[in-house]
Amino acid sequence: MRRADRLIKITHFLRKRRQAVTAQQIADAFEICKRTVYRDLQCLMDNGVPIRGEAGVGYTINKQYYLPPIAFDADELEAIGLGVSMVRQWTDQRFADKADSAFEKIEAVLPTSLQGELKQITTYAVPTRPQIPWSVNFSDLRDDIRTRRKIHVIYMDQDGHETARTLQPLALFFFNPVWLLAAWCELRQDFRNFRLDRIQSLTQSEQHFIDDSQKNLQAYMAQVNCEQSQ
Repeated sequence: MRRADRLIKITHFLRKRRQAVTAQQIADAFEICKRTVYRDLQCLMDNGVPIRGEAGVGYTINKQYYLPPIAFDADELEAIGLGVSMVRQWTDQRFADKADSAFEKIEAVLPTSLQGELKQITTYAVPTRPQIPWSVNFSDLRDDIRTRRKIHVIYMDQDGHETARTLQPLALFFFNPVWLLAAWCELRQDFRNFRLDRIQSLTQSEQHFIDDSQKNLQAYMAQVNCEQSQ
């Protein structure tokens, strides 16, 4: 691993930790010796990274410190380009525009040595099946998930029966070519998945829901993992 890449990863490593991290823990994580850790940390501090060392305790970093994304390697840029391509193909125009905007920001801060890599991206997402259209607003639904806003939907099942549901939306999952909304259904008092193309209408509620540990995304994923392991 290049030293420049390691310095960035050490910075992120520290930002993710809630407690102080010892030099030995950093050395173990990056498979380097403690002497190299000390040199790397000193280099970061000399360049203005707000790292503080406490004798016998370890190292912490100011969590408000922001590290601009300027040190991607060629494969990382390829992965980002693929993600942007998938967003363009399988979401809505508003989200695609955001993906393009993010990519332009990355391009603007890349060092000259990596600018050429953006012109050589060779990994793309190409639809192999027709996109199944939906009538709901994809980006508005993402906002509802982010702000924990309840929604009211009229949903049609595979047999053509319609029901009215009040949902606590948790996440969107893509199963090519279908998008599923994972939600807590207040009618069934349980987790349910809803195909976007079968939602006949969607209206936003004035109510917001709390992050209930029995009804949130983590609980949903735990239930899915449990069902898959059986």
